[in-house]
Amino acid sequence: MSLQGKKIILGISASIAAYKSIQLVRLLTKEGAEVRVVLTKAALDFVSPLVLSTFSKHPVWVEFQEENVWNNHVELGLWGDVFIIAPASCNTLAKMAQGLCDNVLLATYLSARCPVIVAPAMDEDMFLHPATQRSISTLRGDGVTVLEVNSGELASGLVGQGRMMEPEEIVQHLTSHTFRGSSFAGKKIVITAGPTVELIDPVRYISNFSTGKMGLSLAEAYYLQGADVTLIAGPLQVSTSFQGIKVVDVRSAAEMEAACLAHFASADLLIMAAAVADYRPAVQAVEKIKKSEATTSVVLEKTIDILAALGAVKKPHQILVGFALETENEEVNALAKMKSKNTDFIVLNSLKDAGAGFGVDTNQVTVFDASGEKKLIPLQSKEVVASEIIDFVSRGML
Repeated sequence: MSLQGKKIILGISASIAAYKSIQLVRLLTKEGAEVRVVLTKAALDFVSPLVLSTFSKHPVWVEFQEENVWNNHVELGLWGDVFIIAPASCNTLAKMAQGLCDNVLLATYLSARCPVIVAPAMDEDMFLHPATQRSISTLRGDGVTVLEVNSGELASGLVGQGRMMEPEEIVQHLTSHTFRGSSFAGKKIVITAGPTVELIDPVRYISNFSTGKMGLSLAEAYYLQGADVTLIAGPLQVSTSFQGIKVVDVRSAAEMEAACLAHFASADLLIMAAAVADYRPAVQAVEKIKKSEATTSVVLEKTIDILAALGAVKKPHQILVGFALETENEEVNALAKMKSKNTDFIVLNSLKDAGAGFGVDTNQVTVFDASGEKKLIPLQSKEVVASEIIDFVSRGML
């Protein structure tokens, strides 16, 4: 995720949850955002302006005028790409709904031309009170995004609704909703990820070391650019936090084949990043195989070639991308795979490249297209590699 260059106004009102705002500032700046903080006077009882200014690297506003300098709330309201108030107390929500303007935070809100988001924080009875719900309803009607509250232990000692959304969740919301791109809006993208599991008996199986990180990075990168993304996933060691990505869980190669063919029919592009098992037991034991003999054997048979099956039904407007993990004659084998499977692109992984392959957060690949053009993507995070793969394979879609 990245909020690089985004201009974010953070308003903090009087709530014990204000301590979370310190972490929120840290996360926002870590993601590359430029943050300006505005506090109500009452919030000073809960959080230190010195700490907030240290992490944001800018002065914190509390008064309209400080040290003979006018804090221009109108200019600040025009500056921001988004104004988020976290925590938003019951009192602040009510004043916003009524259009009151008795502090610099409210003045900035009334001057803001950017999207406004509030993260309520209060005790459950206050949150559920009809007056608070009216305030929230009014704000939503005014176009304000009201984030959901979490449930758990509250400052009162009670357990219930009213906890402010966690800083990590707020950053995720900003990334996946407020600042989600639109380059691939309307495009249906299918990504496969992870290994498949081929059962020997009810407790044993054949699989591989794939974690699904590369496929997941591709799915999230397309989603953040506006695509309608379906992730067909074998058993993963990672998961997406973006609820907008449709996840289809499968286990075996046969299940993945069925899911791929079903979803490819209406897709614009499919990237086969999963590490599908090439073989499966010819017979799956119904009961656990007992350790009774000194040696035993399992007869294997080939699994379906999913990429070839997709290539056989690919329509002229569809784009099909395969992955090739090679240990020798890498380029020759990858190009042969692209031709035999009728793919438009092939992404070559080599296990000889240190820091690339299964179980790591980095990758290094070479992408080939059907015309012979290739792009070498050097070793870097799988998130960055995913973005560069997308740039190369999606040129004709934009």
